[in-house]
Amino acid sequence: MQTTIKSTVVFTGTGLHTGRNVRVSVHPASAEYGIWFRRTDVENHDPLIPAKWNRVSNTELNTRISNDDGVCVSTIEHLMAALAGCGVHNALVEINGPEVPLLDGSSAPFVAGILARGVRRLDMPVRAIRVLRPIHVRQGDAMVTLMPSDDLKIDFEIDFSDSVIGRQEKSLNMANGAFVHELCNSRTFCRKADIDQMRERGLIAGGSMSSAVVVDGENVVTPGGMRHVDEPVRHKMLDALGDLALAGAPILGRYVGYRAGHAMTNQLLRALFADPTAFEMVECSAEMTKRLPGAGLKSADVSTIAA
Repeated sequence: MQTTIKSTVVFTGTGLHTGRNVRVSVHPASAEYGIWFRRTDVENHDPLIPAKWNRVSNTELNTRISNDDGVCVSTIEHLMAALAGCGVHNALVEINGPEVPLLDGSSAPFVAGILARGVRRLDMPVRAIRVLRPIHVRQGDAMVTLMPSDDLKIDFEIDFSDSVIGRQEKSLNMANGAFVHELCNSRTFCRKADIDQMRERGLIAGGSMSSAVVVDGENVVTPGGMRHVDEPVRHKMLDALGDLALAGAPILGRYVGYRAGHAMTNQLLRALFADPTAFEMVECSAEMTKRLPGAGLKSADVSTIAA
């Protein structure tokens, strides 16, 4: 069955790129509502933005969605990943600014808040997007693919010149709470050499060493080091789940990414929906629903999230 959060949960923090303090409230919603964002600070314009692939308006360093009035919300991917990874299909996200707070740079705080409230089943079956044939997007050396699968699987490979990252790869079936147990606490990362350049461009005004993994050649500059030896590739998988959640329904397919990011995942969804022969909408049986991301999670699963 479709789900929503049992009661409202509130998050406060600083936007990575704007540096503005912001409050986010995730509210329960009815079946078939989907995920919508509402800018509570906007007047005289439409404040509502659907969290959908065709509303993505910018993918540089984060994912931004916009409506026809130009009202936007940026850096939605970590919250979207948390909602998808906890199996929340319907919610209204109210926010009093243009950017979702970064918090610790991962999805873990969002996951902890959602699971603490709990997820409520609704009286409506889940419909999923079943991938029927492979869809590919390439850009230089980077590549993303969606191919048929009975479950959502994510395979990712990265290759960085910084030896502390280097080449990393990981594959996960996203059923059985895998996102919460394996990915959700993995933080965004960047090179130390890139920080000054981004700040000169007016970006990452709200970034800090406590909200990202900063690397410099052979070293991790962030105090405490990495949470996982392969934290960077895990975070890329986290981002991919958040961006795939903009499909508007769970995906039954295998996502394969190589050196990919927000832009290519959105291009992949656009290519998928541009080809009606590449997918079908299916009503999930009880057995299929059990294999969707987040199915069966409980509040006690918060204890499995490493700090």
